[in-house]
Amino acid sequence: MASFSPSCFILFAAIFALISWQAIASDPSPLQDFCVADNSSNVLVNGFVCKDPKVVTADDFFLAAKLDMPRDTKMSKVGSNVTLINVMKLSSLNTLGISLARIDYAPLGENPPHTHPRATEILTVLEGTLYVGFITSNTDNKLFSKVLNKGDVFVFPHRLIHFQLNPNPYKPAVAIAALSSQNPGAITIANAVFGSKPMISDDVLSKAFQVEKKTVDWLQAQFWADNHN
Repeated sequence: MASFSPSCFILFAAIFALISWQAIASDPSPLQDFCVADNSSNVLVNGFVCKDPKVVTADDFFLAAKLDMPRDTKMSKVGSNVTLINVMKLSSLNTLGISLARIDYAPLGENPPHTHPRATEILTVLEGTLYVGFITSNTDNKLFSKVLNKGDVFVFPHRLIHFQLNPNPYKPAVAIAALSSQNPGAITIANAVFGSKPMISDDVLSKAFQVEKKTVDWLQAQFWADNHN
């Protein structure tokens, strides 16, 4: 009977680990028709514990989200308002690997550079015009950008930094985004870097951004509001 040499075993283990990592790199596939989240459970799992299917009703799959109604963008410092429908808002999304967002943009408003750590995003413009783009990873850091009009679609690949800007100084814009996770998460770059708690040392940031420490201190003193609801 043939036996594995140590080097062959290490190679096999490395390949198996790589395949396994790819298999779990996104939301897990459901193992039943649905798994409505049981928000009353204290059990901690990756996602949410399933509600007993016998007590699930059509209302568990429904949310009167009023996504046809404009959102207020006046209170946002960046001029946008993101209304996210994820598993915390609609419990039946649990294990289904999808969520939805309506994004309202004031004239010249933007959804600033951010990333979704658990999702790819596809965005459709419903009203107005948007300048959108994403940046690839190091070392290329290549910008892919496009001006979108009503009815146009654009994809933001998984985890990459991306943004949207309404270039029109007179008219608002609206978009709908679908995301490939029940809980995509969002990391707004400026908020995370300059608004972290506790703050990142200005020694670190002044060197990283090649600016004086007083510039970093000024940025950290700003109020970094979240435009997600």
